[in-house]
Amino acid sequence: MSEWRYHGRLIARQLDDAHLVVRIDFDFRRSLMQSDPDTFSIPNRYAKHMMVVADFVQGNEDAIEDVLDNAWQLQRSAD
Repeated sequence: MSEWRYHGRLIARQLDDAHLVVRIDFDFRRSLMQSDPDTFSIPNRYAKHMMVVADFVQGNEDAIEDVLDNAWQLQRSAD
């Protein structure tokens, strides 16, 4: 499966043919769960991690693009 990193830091990783896990902060994750629960989910294995799962087959493309941009900005700001 594919994965994307910025200077070695994880941005996103493909889980299967329809989902990818994206690294985001907890506040943004909470807002995603309220605004677009059909696109994003938090499986139990990611509950304590700064991660959200995006459904890129049936989910909202614009929302997923925003999450990926946010993940890139998060890792970029860590420099």
